Amino acid sequence: MSEKPVVILDPHFRRMDEIFSSEDHARLFEIAEVIWGKDDPMPDDEFLNALPNAEAIICTTWRYGNVLPQAKKLRAIFSVEGAFPLTLDHDYCFAHNIRVLSIAPTFARQVAEMSLGMAISACREISLGDRTFRQGNEKYLHAGNENTFMLYNKTVGFIGYGSIARELQRLITPFNVSLSAYDPWLTDSFIKSMGVSPMKLEDLLESSRFIFVLAAPTVENRALLSRAYLESIQQDAVVILMSRAHVVDFDALTDLVLEGRFRLATDVLPTEPLPANHPMRQAEKAILSAHRAGSVKEGLWEIGQFVVDDLESILRGLPPQRLPVLQPELSRRYAPIVVPTPDEA
Repeated sequence: MSEKPVVILDPHFRRMDEIFSSEDHARLFEIAEVIWGKDDPMPDDEFLNALPNAEAIICTTWRYGNVLPQAKKLRAIFSVEGAFPLTLDHDYCFAHNIRVLSIAPTFARQVAEMSLGMAISACREISLGDRTFRQGNEKYLHAGNENTFMLYNKTVGFIGYGSIARELQRLITPFNVSLSAYDPWLTDSFIKSMGVSPMKLEDLLESSRFIFVLAAPTVENRALLSRAYLESIQQDAVVILMSRAHVVDFDALTDLVLEGRFRLATDVLPTEPLPANHPMRQAEKAILSAHRAGSVKEGLWEIGQFVVDDLESILRGLPPQRLPVLQPELSRRYAPIVVPTPDEA
């Protein structure tokens, strides 16, 4: 029998080669006896058979039911979905020193890079210019820049100052922007220590020429950006929606963008796919992306890298260093990430 610690690896709906490079896949099998490790969902009987000896579980959602009392050796649960698993018994995990980790920060570089690109495309009308060119209506030189402006030296606001915002800060700082952030889960002192000005939401919306919506969905921020808040955004600002449509009143957002109040770039939508007749598809001032910011192959491999790094630390009796651990103060404040199809909406 192997003397390696037992790790259950059940990453479905993700594929093994999607989240593990060959190097990290090999590292995982070097440090642990991996049970299952296939693309298909692990059968319940095999999961329950392996559970008593498992020291860690790598999964997406928690679909196994109330079985944690059978996990006598369990030290960690890694969710590779993108958020903390909310169907898991968090209180049991806290009481029994089982760490619950999320791979959400592995998407930070991917989403931050695309956020910057979409912001520049919006203010310089890159996408719009391409569309008009293909239609044979392009305008050259000065005539093609009547409504464009630069990112340099502008006021930039982050709604949510988590891993994506902090990565984006590194990318956007060379543009000599003035940065502010609204995040009710962080203290003003901490935000200031990061070189960013903490700001009330209403002040941030009114003062920012570029507004990046990067907040994770919580039970408190559904439709946080209401019609009234959206109407306070300055004329011809750029709103870049990259976290979840959960955070905005999307109907009001659509109305205001169609009216030409401000520009929009969004990678997230209230239903996916967006219905063919949705009016946002006709918004000239909108850049629409089909939830593509966080699914770049080389970026997804960071999931496996970070998971194996922290798994190695935990199996050596050390704290994780790469991924966030679920905190008791916040466990009931996260909202499930649900993006309905048009038929479900």
